[in-house]
Amino acid sequence: MTQKERVTFVINTLNELYPDVPVPLDHKDAYTLLIAVLLSAQCTDVRVNQITPLLFAKADNPYDMVKLSVQEIQDIIRPCGLSPMKSKGIYGLSQILIEKHNGEVPQSFEDLEALPAVGHKTASVVMSQAFGVPAFPVDTHIHRLMHRWNLSNGKNIVQTEKDAKRLFPKELWNKLHLQIIWYGREYSPARGWNLEKDVITRTIGRKEFVK
Repeated sequence: MTQKERVTFVINTLNELYPDVPVPLDHKDAYTLLIAVLLSAQCTDVRVNQITPLLFAKADNPYDMVKLSVQEIQDIIRPCGLSPMKSKGIYGLSQILIEKHNGEVPQSFEDLEALPAVGHKTASVVMSQAFGVPAFPVDTHIHRLMHRWNLSNGKNIVQTEKDAKRLFPKELWNKLHLQIIWYGREYSPARGWNLEKDVITRTIGRKEFVK
């Protein structure tokens, strides 16, 4: 298969498996999505979805969040890991949203990435899923599968994102990155991986993975 044919195979297979793809993190608006994505760093989405209702019951907007102390936020989000850094980030970004953005989540990569504890991946998720701006957030699943599928050299996440944006049509990015995440979880995990169930890797994968 040519690279173009492999890309088409990925798109078609994922559309068959996931015609409607849900956003993995529960949220009701851009702010709650931003907080959920921040919490998901080195934590499972399942765990985040268990913790965010407890946090959002007390504060689901920046004005209520800054009424809590950093310690109160940390006590709630501790099960998500990295809680000292994340709690400071949540409190700090809520302050900045109030001071600089009228309490609203800004709709630009530059403004989002200027917020505490918000990196490029978090900004990409918010731009994509809250505002519908084409973006290709690369998480561990996408990084792993782009390498397994021989669509990226897998050296780092920055390169994987460049390759994904180069290979896949821009109008598909927002849906496709979610489809790849769900596929990675169900069919091509890092551990307990069964090649027989993983039709995409079996069909187009690197030689070392399909021996």
